[in-house]
Amino acid sequence: MKGIIIKGIAGFYYVKTEEKVYQCKARGIFKKDGITPYVGDEVIIEIIDEEEAVVNEILPRKNSFIRPPIANVDCFVIVTAAARPQPNPDIIDKFLVMAEKNHTDIIICINKIDLVSEENRRVLENIYKDIYPVVCICGATGDGIQQLAELMGTRKCALAGPSGTGKSTVLNRLQTRFLVETGDISEKTKRGKHTTRHVELFETDSGALVFDTPGFTSFDILDAEAEELHFLYPEMVPFIGGCKYDDCRHVKEPDCCVRAAVTSGQIHESRYQSYLNQYKEIREKKKY
Repeated sequence: MKGIIIKGIAGFYYVKTEEKVYQCKARGIFKKDGITPYVGDEVIIEIIDEEEAVVNEILPRKNSFIRPPIANVDCFVIVTAAARPQPNPDIIDKFLVMAEKNHTDIIICINKIDLVSEENRRVLENIYKDIYPVVCICGATGDGIQQLAELMGTRKCALAGPSGTGKSTVLNRLQTRFLVETGDISEKTKRGKHTTRHVELFETDSGALVFDTPGFTSFDILDAEAEELHFLYPEMVPFIGGCKYDDCRHVKEPDCCVRAAVTSGQIHESRYQSYLNQYKEIREKKKY
């Protein structure tokens, strides 16, 4: 019988089939072969009784991630706060590069818009609105949630973004069957407190599947090569190949089309600065 892993705790996997949810153990062969089932995996199970089954086969994955351990993400919803904590485009852009590298769709969700003026909100929105779908919401009141749900459709979506941006609150708005624990912002650090302790896949009221994970909040380095980084910025792609040098990395080379596009406003200055920071970070890591 075919199903999808919706939760994994202490060596047990909860597999949702058309009929019901079964508590499963994985075949010993997976451990022997160094394979770990992930939440989001489509699997073939063998029924033991009315409640239990065994995972016999993991079907081919579209993509997978180690931290957190999830698979088959169709779309990343990058959640950032308009304030508390202050948005950091550098961090947002790291999540975007991760999503681009893994060939997923992307939605940018700006939460807590009730905390800032419309003018301040548009400053952040304008960085991304010509590149990705952007939706502005208020998790506290539910404003904009319907628009977000429509953008997500029925895809498998992962909420990602810095801690404290309201991901669990957003999930509680998208689905009303379960109450996902939320955390307050620390007054000392102005950062969020982690509340999610295991990976789980929830079905929203509109039919999407959403990963609620304790990961995708911060990371030290990008999983990308310096030479491929410019391809992971969609707005740069049209200009690649037009520079004076074929191996141009758009840092300080003369006659660079990407830098010219920044000057003319075709590429946002904030995005270009993030690119430079990430390029430097990747190059520095390669030294060690």
